[in-house]
Amino acid sequence: MPSPALGPRVLLRRLREVMAEPEIAQARLDRIVMLIAANMVAEVCSIYVMRAGEVLELFATEGLKSEAVHKSQLKVGEGLVGLIAEQAIGLNLADAQHHPKFKYLPETGEEIYQSFLGVPIMRGGSVIGVLVVQNRTQRHYTEEEEEALQTTAMVLAEIIASGELKEVAREVAIDVAHMRSHNFRFESLAEGIALGEVVLHEPRVEIHNLIAESIPKELKRLGEGIEQLQQQVDELLDGSDAMRATDYSDVLETIRMFAHDKGWVNRLREAVQTGLTAEAAVERVQNDNRARMMRMQDEYLRERMHDLDDLSNRLLRILTGAAATASRTDLPQHAIVVARNMGPAELLDYDRSKVRGVILEEGGKTSHVAIVARALGIPAIGLAHGLIDLVDPGHEIIVDGGTGEVFVRPNQDLQKAYAEKVRFYARKQAQYAALRELPAVTKDGVEVELNINAGLIVDLPHLHDSGAAGVGLYRTELQFMMAQRFPRLSSQIRHYSQILEQAKGKPVVFRTLDIGADKTLPYLRQPREENPALGWRSIRMALDRPALLRLQVRAMLMAGAGQEIRIMFPMIADVDEYLQAKAAVDSEIAYLNKRKHKLPKLLKLGVMIEIPSLIWQLDNLLPLVDFASIGSNDLVQFLFASDRGNPKLAGRYDPLSPSALSAMRMIVEKGRQHGKKVTLCGELGGRPLEAMGLVGIGMSSMSMVPSGVGPVKAMIRSLDQKKLWSFMEPLLRSPTHSLRGDLLEFANRHGVVL
Repeated sequence: MPSPALGPRVLLRRLREVMAEPEIAQARLDRIVMLIAANMVAEVCSIYVMRAGEVLELFATEGLKSEAVHKSQLKVGEGLVGLIAEQAIGLNLADAQHHPKFKYLPETGEEIYQSFLGVPIMRGGSVIGVLVVQNRTQRHYTEEEEEALQTTAMVLAEIIASGELKEVAREVAIDVAHMRSHNFRFESLAEGIALGEVVLHEPRVEIHNLIAESIPKELKRLGEGIEQLQQQVDELLDGSDAMRATDYSDVLETIRMFAHDKGWVNRLREAVQTGLTAEAAVERVQNDNRARMMRMQDEYLRERMHDLDDLSNRLLRILTGAAATASRTDLPQHAIVVARNMGPAELLDYDRSKVRGVILEEGGKTSHVAIVARALGIPAIGLAHGLIDLVDPGHEIIVDGGTGEVFVRPNQDLQKAYAEKVRFYARKQAQYAALRELPAVTKDGVEVELNINAGLIVDLPHLHDSGAAGVGLYRTELQFMMAQRFPRLSSQIRHYSQILEQAKGKPVVFRTLDIGADKTLPYLRQPREENPALGWRSIRMALDRPALLRLQVRAMLMAGAGQEIRIMFPMIADVDEYLQAKAAVDSEIAYLNKRKHKLPKLLKLGVMIEIPSLIWQLDNLLPLVDFASIGSNDLVQFLFASDRGNPKLAGRYDPLSPSALSAMRMIVEKGRQHGKKVTLCGELGGRPLEAMGLVGIGMSSMSMVPSGVGPVKAMIRSLDQKKLWSFMEPLLRSPTHSLRGDLLEFANRHGVVL
């Protein structure tokens, strides 16, 4: 008959005594499973450890057959233990054998046990084992028992990761992968090229004291640490000149909000009250957050995990006195920071005169650190899975933010080639800068208006640096995506006012909220759809939720008081949708008039043409609008019914095909007939060869990434538009798959700069 439960704090005290004794790790594990079984009135307690190849091996047990130790194995995802490891969450079952994932291992003798409680053993957010208790009688374990088992799992994580388990520790041998060169292609986060040496960001803070001797003392330490953290974050954000009056100040305000979040602080306090030290509580809550957020499908929400990690790591350093990598005085002059993940405030900790590039294993394009890297002009690469395991501090490395390529320990020839590429890039940029004040006019006198696409206030300096005519597309949804809740009217007004102020009189086209498909808001519930790109998104969502649309329009009108303002509606499929959107604008004008608010001196309304059905309604639509813009990314995608995000379809259909160019030519001609300006905003406009094809079909206005303005302007000034159109016109009627090769041949023959 098992003894009565000892209570979680008593268990932790006993565990501390076991860990203090000079025993080998295996003997320690054997004693620990006996203690846990006794404490939880469990007839079985087992520890499974993750081995190479994602295999969970039974390492210690009380209650199962001893001969099963080191013989019973389950793969990740196999059986209940494998399910816990796969999902990084616990399981509490009264009748385990009827669970669909239950797998019977005859050598263990566990068929007589019905109830089952298992939790993952986690280290740094990764599952390194599973801890299980079982009983013969059917029962659900209490919340207190779950809490005790989770806390015990933290202690086990330290034993397993300490290297004391010789059976688990990897054999020390020469790692060939750490000696040879590697070439990878990951996701580009911020353009630019950097050569330098590896700096590993934030080596893990080692926690040696897990179990509290005095809970009141640990609560006091935690409180003081949180207060210091909050002060540190406030000083960092308030004291950064680069952050002031910029939109990525919103990004950093998120960090401030997390630091002052009462829910996070309360979870830390609750963890300490279970008997953990302050630093162990931080790691416990950090592991829980990572496990929960990594299971989320929403990429934006997963990216917020890095903001929480940033705070947790800062708090751990405060509590343990560990120094941050960024505070090193011996940082190399050409540092390439390599991190598993990083928050935006952590990047700002570094001396920006020394950081030449950033590589993240987990960060994607929507991560806050990527936004800050782009704003600071630091080349950045993301989703570089496995890279940290192949690099050591001081290793030479090359980052190509344009292509997403990373070269680890490159040979001398490659280093020389990239050094020359950097010099060539600098020379080209100097040439483009010399064109900044010159007009984008072809050799035969055709003027082409070049604008930039933007989505953040920090993009606006590029408007003036590039010499662009204006902002042809301002993506308003980025402000919404970075916020933790729907931005208030005052916040939106301030945001749009800053954009107009930064534009310094140059025109700005604000696109209304384009949410849906691959862009989601964490605070706005959206239905799961089989084909979200064709689903409830963009103007469709806005018209179904008119209050959201009207609030945004009101903010734009108030921000543009006394100025010219342009508003564009995305994803319009028919004329009626435009009329509904225009009615919302008219209602807001009437609302503001009634309340004596000053209105814009000139308001222009336009539509994005990105759904093919609209092409055949242009004669009805164009008389009603002030301008139109071709959304080339979606228009080409929908023309070919080809998902542009599907790697198997990438390159199958070319936007420089006769069909795509003919469709865009038709739109341009309709615009001319109705006297309405038609521009193009999309990736096509920023690439010289593609832009050449667009100029050829008569496109006289394009909007692009800021870095594309210089190269495209150089192309335009070397081009004869009439000759090009004479060359292209018969080809548009040809059955060829693409005109890319023909256009390249034309450029080479006529000296067009590409």
